[in-house]
Amino acid sequence: MTDAIRIANRRELFWDEYLIDTEKTTAVRQLNKLQPKEVAIIHDAPWEGDGCNYHCIVKDDGLYRMYYLGWEMLDPDVTQHVTGSIVVCYAESVDGKDWIKPELGICEYGGSRSNNIILDSNTARFDNFYVFKDMNPECPDEERYKGTAIDWNDNYLWCFTSRDGIRFRKAWRMTNQGKFDTLNVAFWDTLANKYRCYVRDFHDIPGNDWNAGIRDIRWMESADFKQWTTPERLDFGDGEDYPLYTNVVQPYYRAPHLYAGFPSRYVEKKEWTPNFDDFAGALSRKKRMGVHPRYGLAITDCVFMSSRDGRSWSRWDEAFMTPGPEHPYNWVYGDCFPAVGMIETGSDLLPYAPNELSMYAKEGHWSQKPARLRRYTIRIDGFVSYRATYKPCVITTKPFIYEGGRLSVNFATSARGYMKVKLASADRTITSIELFGDSLDKTVVFTDGDPSFLSGQPVIMEITMSDAEFYSFKFN
Repeated sequence: MTDAIRIANRRELFWDEYLIDTEKTTAVRQLNKLQPKEVAIIHDAPWEGDGCNYHCIVKDDGLYRMYYLGWEMLDPDVTQHVTGSIVVCYAESVDGKDWIKPELGICEYGGSRSNNIILDSNTARFDNFYVFKDMNPECPDEERYKGTAIDWNDNYLWCFTSRDGIRFRKAWRMTNQGKFDTLNVAFWDTLANKYRCYVRDFHDIPGNDWNAGIRDIRWMESADFKQWTTPERLDFGDGEDYPLYTNVVQPYYRAPHLYAGFPSRYVEKKEWTPNFDDFAGALSRKKRMGVHPRYGLAITDCVFMSSRDGRSWSRWDEAFMTPGPEHPYNWVYGDCFPAVGMIETGSDLLPYAPNELSMYAKEGHWSQKPARLRRYTIRIDGFVSYRATYKPCVITTKPFIYEGGRLSVNFATSARGYMKVKLASADRTITSIELFGDSLDKTVVFTDGDPSFLSGQPVIMEITMSDAEFYSFKFN
């Protein structure tokens, strides 16, 4: 078992096949979907509107801070694209379900400061605003909260800084190598000890019409958040080169060596077809085309991608999120733009059930009605799983080295289904009892020893399952 993968005691998920011996594995890896829940926020304030988008949620010492743009995409007679009046708004929650928009008294709107606006056009001509709490131990307190946004006055991506997460100042230019007219995500990578930033750009641009090029995502790095490397396109291997919009890249909080991304996929149809006539919102779609044809011909969904180094990505081409059943205000350009941030929330089914992961996405894009932010849920670690049919299936890993004396699994079976685990080193094998149930943290009990006997040695893990799903595992 040479060249064994060292996983120590980190949590491993099945977002890629990094640990899997695919030739010996018969269980099927599957992408799981979000479940829609209630509307978390209605953007019905006069300074908000149907263009409210690019939501970003920051977990901060028992409080969730939300940042988003407020603006109206089209004026009442649907003839003008409005961008000069974009403002940055703030909301907060203690549980991820009930959100308030506090009156902050920072910016004036309509002759009053009774609003939740934290930045307006007096600071910059915004088209996005992203915030993160900087966990770099060398970060000055006055820069603990950092924001990124394009300023259309000079087309640079700018850094904004704040001590309290509410009052931001325009601080310094980051780069002008990109387009930046979507949410540009940055964070301090605690494992790599550097900053990472994922930005928007285009490639294969015909002539000077960059909007006809292919939208892409690029990454760059920095030691100080001021000097940045040249942005490079993400590497999807042999994956199809299709347009991607917002990226929503973030380290996964339960396995920070893994990055998750939820890019919106931009699909622009070449012409109006009878399928568009059949949509309930066909008339308003045609009106949007008066501003630009792509505002009626483009539609968007969302895919899931993951990475272990931030550069090379494993991407599912099957949609992670779709616009859903047709109604007058969906299947448009702007659907399926998830907010940055995953929140553990209490179960909606039972008060004593395990927490779920909540994510959020806007709906009602450019509908001339207040945009709404809907909450969605998924099982913790549940974006991707291995699924076994009733007929038993097997998952076999490559050799790896772990540390610890307890194996915990996130799994689910039917009443008749089961899971069994076998750990085999060069000279010893231990086998578990039959496991059944549905748990985020089930201790695997072995009949002939415990995992501490094999800790620090190369092992192969073999999981036999029937009518079951396997999401993640961790040695403690």
